[in-house]
Amino acid sequence: MGWDELQYQSGFGNEFASTDPRCPDALPEGQNNPQKCPYGLYAEQLSGTAFTAPREHNQRTWLYRIRPSVCHEPFTPVKECNKTTIDWEQEAPDPNQMLWRPFALPDGEVDFVSGLHTVCGAGHPRERHGLAVHVYLCTAPMGDSCLYNSDGDFLIVPQQGELRITTEMGRLRVRPNEICVVPQGVRFHVAVSGPSRGYVLEVYDGHFQLPYLGPIGANGLANPRDFLSPCAWYEDRDVAGYRVLSKYQGRWFEARQDHSPFDVVAWHGNLAPYKYDLAKFMVINATAFDHADPSIFTVLTCQSTQPGVAIADFVIFPPRWAVQEHTFRPPYYHRNCMSEFMGLIYGNYEAKEEGLQPGGATLHSMMTPHGPDAKCFEAASNGELKPVHIAGGTQAFMFESSLGLAMTSWGHRTCMKTNPDYYKCWQTLKKHFTPPAIGTPEE
Repeated sequence: MGWDELQYQSGFGNEFASTDPRCPDALPEGQNNPQKCPYGLYAEQLSGTAFTAPREHNQRTWLYRIRPSVCHEPFTPVKECNKTTIDWEQEAPDPNQMLWRPFALPDGEVDFVSGLHTVCGAGHPRERHGLAVHVYLCTAPMGDSCLYNSDGDFLIVPQQGELRITTEMGRLRVRPNEICVVPQGVRFHVAVSGPSRGYVLEVYDGHFQLPYLGPIGANGLANPRDFLSPCAWYEDRDVAGYRVLSKYQGRWFEARQDHSPFDVVAWHGNLAPYKYDLAKFMVINATAFDHADPSIFTVLTCQSTQPGVAIADFVIFPPRWAVQEHTFRPPYYHRNCMSEFMGLIYGNYEAKEEGLQPGGATLHSMMTPHGPDAKCFEAASNGELKPVHIAGGTQAFMFESSLGLAMTSWGHRTCMKTNPDYYKCWQTLKKHFTPPAIGTPEE
């Protein structure tokens, strides 16, 4: 089956079951681990939560494969994958507003792993707490190699170029304005056909989930049926020196094996990669007055142990209607107890049309003021308040976290190189204060 003919399974967190049609009845009936599996396959469980996690949170998948994944040589450190890090002490803390112009694409052949650069983050995977924000800048497929992340889940946001992602559970074709989540431990390969750029949110604490809808009700925001997981697909391919890359405690290791790891003929479970088309997000917005908080645009969240407080939220700002009366409609001026990293997939972000560009980013750290630039403020304060469709042809997003994010040396260096004068967009905001006239006191 070609990439244009891929089929998917619909749902979020569902108990999926899938078999490659070339081997019908490959799933064992009535049990997970029979004495002998159909077709001489091996049974292997991939656990994404503790065995004793509550059932509503428990995630695992059973894989039925040609060889178990343990068939590899010892892991050894990889020195060339040195653009990712969990060293948050590289730079002194910097509370200033940060703006990156579009991250530069590399010359020559660079694959997904070699093109990963860490921008900022917090915490440590050894403690299962924290996150990292990366960008990928690549031009070439990964060849006979794959990777898996021992540290946490990857949420991948393509900005330029299509990704063809082969995983142990099957294949995903992910285009700009779609996202993909690859859970901790799942082996995958990324192929590109040209210069490709995007963003990656990595979480160490747990898995992404849909936000609670509360009084919104049973429907809205990202609907579960619009999330797509792959159908089983395998290759029985012998490869001399196939390279398996592991991201483990923030460092990269490699092991060699003599076959492709994508040899899963059938699988069932609720731990699987998935993709989602951001155009299918059902937007909720204020319809009478005031600008609603951006939490109403949350697609996915990774929660902390404190109720309602996220290790990371993935939030989008999609095309929508603005109809509020007596209201300053763009995002309000803000100081936040959360950290906000924003990116732009395409279009012009409404609050800074001349600042944030597709493929670029901003970082507004805890309690650092931010908001619309002077041009946006004047236009929104004086424009006619009629119904208007905003953010047409635009898709901005935000990674928001309750953790303070530290910049890496690479992140700080590229920011200072591309735009050290970000703060100036607010310097032309005028004083409009007009106090009441005070008359002359009567004698």
